[in-house]
Amino acid sequence: MTTSHSSPVTSVPDHRTILAAIQLACRAPSVHNTQPWRWLFDGTRLHLYADIDRCLTSADPNARQLVISCGAALHHARTAFAAHGWHTDTDRMPDPAQPWYLATIEFRPWPDPPPGIAERARAIDHRHTDRLPMLEPHGFARILPELRMLTSPHDVELDVLDDDARQRIAAASDHSAATRRYDMMYQTELHWWAGHRDMPEGIPPNALPSDAESAHVDVARAFPSMAHSTRRAALDDRSRLVVLSSASESTLAWLHTGEALSAVLLACTAAGLATCALTHITELPTGRTTIAGFLPHPTLPQVVIRVGSSPDDTEPPPTPRRAVIEVYTERRT
Repeated sequence: MTTSHSSPVTSVPDHRTILAAIQLACRAPSVHNTQPWRWLFDGTRLHLYADIDRCLTSADPNARQLVISCGAALHHARTAFAAHGWHTDTDRMPDPAQPWYLATIEFRPWPDPPPGIAERARAIDHRHTDRLPMLEPHGFARILPELRMLTSPHDVELDVLDDDARQRIAAASDHSAATRRYDMMYQTELHWWAGHRDMPEGIPPNALPSDAESAHVDVARAFPSMAHSTRRAALDDRSRLVVLSSASESTLAWLHTGEALSAVLLACTAAGLATCALTHITELPTGRTTIAGFLPHPTLPQVVIRVGSSPDDTEPPPTPRRAVIEVYTERRT
């Protein structure tokens, strides 16, 4: 009698899968495209660290936006691994003595991930930050329950602001810009990260609006002026404003906020919607207070997201990213 021997099921993705997932994780949005993350694979587990040297000391002195950015990368990675058939058991903030050690991922096979995972993983390469005016988001009411379902596991509230609130939020956005206009440290930092060509980080000129285009968007960060252009010249922004808020102010809450942000952006992209995540309004206490006044629960606003529809048929070129070798290390034990 012959006995057949099947190959044992491995509990770790192969090298190619890990690199592919990290490459997609690095497509996550980050404040000023600073890409403030580092990944370490020890042969069994994948570890995520914040690269604190990339913290914006003026705009983000407490590293809140840095950690939110890392949370988005964490969710991108988990989505990519799930699409490859791997469940990611994630331990967040695994070592209190290391505050910038954000997460550890262990793996187990997941042959039947839930519906929507594959679509959101495919959306990673197509998602981009759209800073131009948008049309109203087509089908937004249909997707809203899905967005709330995706954010709820992260203890993050998702609220949609009405038109009355928008006027106040726009005023808070203008106030933020006015407050920062003569802040030389902030402006130096902003000009360092925005508007330069042929860089593997930062926001390139083609991803920034001109002054004429910015005039049609009432809720936006004020970036350095770019060369005059009039894309979508006849359009005033009709996007909806979505707020992500948390119950507490902590590194863990910020990490979860980033994961929820990633889930929302990818689901919107998969549904054909355009998005622009905004954190400038929540950098200053006055902006956060204004937003909090429109929320139906006592939570702390973390991120505002413009969600709309793009009138353009063509997809813009992807913003640059550092090479995987710069953010990923293997140290097998």
